[in-house]
Amino acid sequence: MLKGKTAIVTGSTSGIGLGIARALAQSGANVMLNGFGDAREIEALRADLARESGAEVGYHGADMQRPDEIADLVDAAARRWGSVDILVNNAGIQHVAPLETFPEDRWNAVIAVNLSAAFHSTQKALPLMRERGWGRIINIASAHGLVASVHKAAYVAAKHGIVGLTKVTALETAQSGITCNAICPGWVLTPLVQKQIDVLAAQEGLSPLLAKQRLLSEKQPSGEFTTPEEIGGLAVFLCSAAANQIRGASLSIDGGWTAQ
Repeated sequence: MLKGKTAIVTGSTSGIGLGIARALAQSGANVMLNGFGDAREIEALRADLARESGAEVGYHGADMQRPDEIADLVDAAARRWGSVDILVNNAGIQHVAPLETFPEDRWNAVIAVNLSAAFHSTQKALPLMRERGWGRIINIASAHGLVASVHKAAYVAAKHGIVGLTKVTALETAQSGITCNAICPGWVLTPLVQKQIDVLAAQEGLSPLLAKQRLLSEKQPSGEFTTPEEIGGLAVFLCSAAANQIRGASLSIDGGWTAQ
């Protein structure tokens, strides 16, 4: 379905981003990966994804806290494949602390990576999409873009901001072939969430299994993690013609979390 399209997926060397990148590549899109990690492991991942999908897969190591590197990421994809048709703003980091003691540097970093980076990449990619009259911007928000939890001031603020940015982008592109939507996952078993499980297990003296169950029971009525593959499938749908009039939506994929 996406043969001939070019996609950038930020934060795609693991977790949700990798699941989305894999789904887009398997649908025929050229994919530019981005993220941190061991260079040899990333190259092996890139090569495996290209081999299994038959798509062209590149990698760019842009730091999402640096607007100049974000601009180079978009330019690199456009130079290599001639366009940027799909932009998935997924890169994210987390820090958990009470508001009164939340470190200022962690606040700034979370806002930069989780919110400002999406602004910079969208601003850079949008003119390329307008030139071709087609584009898909998919912002990975969170259940925390719709509701809040304690000790996550920066993350919740950033994800609420992503939902707002999504709506503005959708309105400014409403009479074009470009759409912008947000996907709002609940708990997904990613390295980011695994760290929270490990902390909970240590604090409460729980086994890893019980810690996972405790985490899910607090928020997610289904009792199951959302998977990167499920989120990837939703991203591919948003790139389809069936989603032409889905604009500015915040699509929950959270096991019932925000239905409560």
